This record gives sequence, structure tokens and C-alpha cells, in this order.
Amino acid sequence: MEYRAQLIDQGLSASTINVRLSAIRKLVCEARDNNLLDPVESARILTVPGVPTRGVRLGNWLTREEAKRLLAVPDRGSLIGKRAFAILSVLVYCALRRDELARLEMRHIQKREGRWVIADLVGKRGRVRTIPIPDAAKDALDDWLAAAGIQSGFLCRQLLRSGLVLGQRISSWTVWKTVVTAAKAAGINHLGPHDLRRSSAKFCRKAGGDIEQIQKLLGHEDISTTVLYLGTKQDIRQAVNDRIAL
Repeated sequence: MEYRAQLIDQGLSASTINVRLSAIRKLVCEARDNNLLDPVESARILTVPGVPTRGVRLGNWLTREEAKRLLAVPDRGSLIGKRAFAILSVLVYCALRRDELARLEMRHIQKREGRWVIADLVGKRGRVRTIPIPDAAKDALDDWLAAAGIQSGFLCRQLLRSGLVLGQRISSWTVWKTVVTAAKAAGINHLGPHDLRRSSAKFCRKAGGDIEQIQKLLGHEDISTTVLYLGTKQDIRQAVNDRIAL
């Protein structure tokens, strides 16, 4: 019998039960943060029945084949195509949020420990992280920056139909539109920028990436959030209820 049921049997009120369960959750988080409990094990504990968790919307995850189709959509011979390819590449390989990508500046692109990174990016709730840039994403960025003549300031700039590159940065809406337009052309439904963030996390995990390193890549405060992004809580393609035989 789960812990919540045991507390109910003891005649405790619902509010008292929730307080105790919240205390357990806090204790597990503190043990994890102080290296007294394995991060993966703590995530499992925090997601067992009886420990309150927030509900989340089911997200989309790309397969490797779908990701390749998506990246093949932009016309890399045109300026706007180069920008679109750079946007998609950074989202897929670096797992940025769309507003983080829209705010990127040349000063963020630095060499650290012999490799290119997005350095000291301020993300959600003011958390700062440094993100490694894989060669494929760096090549896409370099191609766009060279064609647009950008050497300082914002990386992703507004474009006029004439091809003139403006000094203003693109909006989060432009990032969203770029992803949705490419997804539609690739025959992928219901895909947004945050789904590319989830997909990037899952690609990292399937390639053998450590869950704590993926947490740092995403900039999550709580590793249980990273577990949700990895899609390990529910397998839709090979659902457990498909095995029901009545």
C-alpha cells in the first residue's frame, strides 16, 4: 500500500498528508543536491504515487529521421534560408528556449576549454549556464553570420524582403514561425520550438549522455523536470496498455 494510503488509514487530514508528502519531497531533493542520493534514483522517488507532482502536457519528440527532414527544409542558398537553418540547428543541437535564441549575441559565442560554447547565457529565473556548440550547429551559425555580415551584436537579425539585414534582433514569434513553417514542409504535425528542446534532450540521452549533464544543458533547477523532458515517464509508441488482452 502506498504511503498516502497508509496516512489516510491513520486518520490524518488531507492537508496534513500533503504537508508530510511535501516534506519528503524536499528531503529527497536536499539529499540529491548534497550528493547523498543518486539523481536518477531521486527522480524515481519523486515520481512515485503519493508524492505530489505537477501535471504536464504531453510533448512531441522527433525521431532522428524527422530531425534530419526538418533540417533539410531551409533553402541554404538564400539568406533567409541560412537564417532558418541556423535557428533550427541551434534549437536541435543546443536545446535553447526560443526567447534565449532570439536574445543571443555575438559576445555569447566564445571558446572555453578548447571548444566553442554559448557562454554565460542567462535563462529562465535568472539561471546562468554555458552550452557547448556541436560542430554542425557552429557551421550553420558561421554560414549565416558570414552571409549576413554580422560581427557584433545580435546573432539572429530581422530581414527585409529586399535581403537587407537590420540591426534589430528577431522576436520569439519569429523563432516559433520558423520552426512551424519548416515542420509543415517536412510533414511533421504539432511541432513547436519547445519540442525541439525536448528532442535534443532525448537525443543526448539515447547517445549515452549523463542525465545530470543533460540537466545542465537544459538549465533545469530540478532533475525531475529533466526526466519529464526525456519522455521516460510514458512510452506512447510502445504503450503498456497495448499489452492488455481481455
